Amino acid sequence: METKLKVTGMTCMHCVGAVKKALEQIPGVEAADVSLEQAQAVVTGSADVASLVAAITEEGYSAEAQ
Repeated sequence: METKLKVTGMTCMHCVGAVKKALEQIPGVEAADVSLEQAQAVVTGSADVASLVAAITEEGYSAEAQ
């Protein structure tokens, strides 16, 4: 399953790394592709959207399902 999230608040590659790391630590996430240019994260796996959004929010960014 693939989930696309709009991520706001990222300004640099450090931000991308922080979001990617946070997403990949969630049980059920197989892969996370985070794009600064597109301001989005594409997550592959079985994690629910609420968990993904919560992980991104904990890092200090905003997220919503696309």
